[in-house]
Amino acid sequence: MLKKEQNDFVTQTGPGTPMGDMFRRYWLPALLAEEVAERDGAPVRLELLSEKMLAFRDTEGRLGVIDEFCAHRGVSLWFGRNEEGGIRCPYHGWKYDINGQCLDVPSESVESGFCKKIKLKSYPLIERGGVIWIYMGPPELQPPLPEYEFATVPANQSYTSKRIQECNWLQALEGGIDSSHVSWLHSGSLNSDPLFKGAKGNQYNTSDKKPVFDVQDTEGGLYVGVRRNAEDDQYYWRITPWLMPCFTMVPPRGDHPMHGHFWVPINDHNNWAWSFDYHPTRPLSDHELQAMKDGKGIHVSTIPGTYIPIQNKTNDYLMDRAKQKSGVSYSGIDGIGMQDASLQESMGAIQDRTKENLTSTDNGVIMMRHRLIKAAKALAEKGVPPPGTEPEVQRVRSVALLLRRDLPFKEAAKDALRAEPGKPQSSV
Repeated sequence: MLKKEQNDFVTQTGPGTPMGDMFRRYWLPALLAEEVAERDGAPVRLELLSEKMLAFRDTEGRLGVIDEFCAHRGVSLWFGRNEEGGIRCPYHGWKYDINGQCLDVPSESVESGFCKKIKLKSYPLIERGGVIWIYMGPPELQPPLPEYEFATVPANQSYTSKRIQECNWLQALEGGIDSSHVSWLHSGSLNSDPLFKGAKGNQYNTSDKKPVFDVQDTEGGLYVGVRRNAEDDQYYWRITPWLMPCFTMVPPRGDHPMHGHFWVPINDHNNWAWSFDYHPTRPLSDHELQAMKDGKGIHVSTIPGTYIPIQNKTNDYLMDRAKQKSGVSYSGIDGIGMQDASLQESMGAIQDRTKENLTSTDNGVIMMRHRLIKAAKALAEKGVPPPGTEPEVQRVRSVALLLRRDLPFKEAAKDALRAEPGKPQSSV
């Protein structure tokens, strides 16, 4: 368990907090590219790390994200007109470019130079892999561009979605590295979901409900290795990489695509749950793409025009007690993504970790918390850069494989865990 002050430390990511300062040292997924595809199109509200911003694409096609509120009287620029190289506040006509620089104050003469003194906060954006990424840290410390494999394979080999999750980012992340719950919560979905079914590994998940965790430190985070018994003196290993601060990958099943998440704080009570699927050696099939768009696998169906899940707190996630009782669905909730989200949201906006009772299957969660707290304190107290910003560290894969029982997974799976263009995935 954590003490209250530790829980506050690791869950709070607003401006000026140690964890928030650490998050700001990474490139983070901010928007889907399709949200800001149109030149002079409608601006998009964006809240990350408790900062409210506005993103837009200008007349020349350049991307920008600036403070949401006009420097004059605080009007939200979401109501503004995106026109001729900038966005103009509809209240009194103040206009700003993609860097937040004020271009025009109609009530003041050009000769006064007043508008040149006005500049809103802005951050750099880049587009990669169908995602708009943001860096919110010190400009002089901007890291190299992100190199996660899902964002660098050809576009027809990858699919990304996002949704709002109504809880703190950390309890969502903790679910992402907890492999033991799969044998329970997702047991009804393993052999029915089109992006999971048919894999040999599914039978090991359902037959051995006492997994053994072996968690290893890596340069950028952890390898959460989980073994279950298999035949012929072998273990079935599922190895989940976690990279700081909020990237996880789920081990693949059969020839189904690999997948994973980012859990990016909106504020301390909500987060963006980003979900990606990709295959390293082939295009995604029409069947796979449609399943992802339909909310299968780790993806979730959302209310049209929003990123709010159709299944949510207001309708009890459309839980079906009859399905739960009959065994058709262990939880009674459809969809792997919402099975996770429903329980994580049930903990409250911020889980009270002073009351938990952890076991050996929580070793990944325990070590992850330790790494986060240690890195954030090192940055705050000594200025030590946090790990995981380097491209080489980000070129990592999740792995599912069978190994002899005498082989340590970290060494035996070393090559499989490294992402290389065109290399087949290791899966069972």
